[in-house]
Amino acid sequence: MVLMQGNEQNVANRVYDARKDRNVTQEELAAAVGVTRQTIISIEKGNYVPSVLLAMKLARFFGQPVETLFSIRK
Repeated sequence: MVLMQGNEQNVANRVYDARKDRNVTQEELAAAVGVTRQTIISIEKGNYVPSVLLAMKLARFFGQPVETLFSIRK
């Protein structure tokens, strides 16, 4: 799990774990959700908090609720 700094709260994400569990490359995931590989890298490293739309696309790709991939930490 990676923690990302968002405005006033931390956002944790499990995108890397989900991607590894599905044995998908960063490039494949990026193509599937319509972003660059660099965007996926930034999300996985916790340097970028995705938009709601992108978070929903990632959740749909992995067949998981958004809350499984992203959570708010105070």
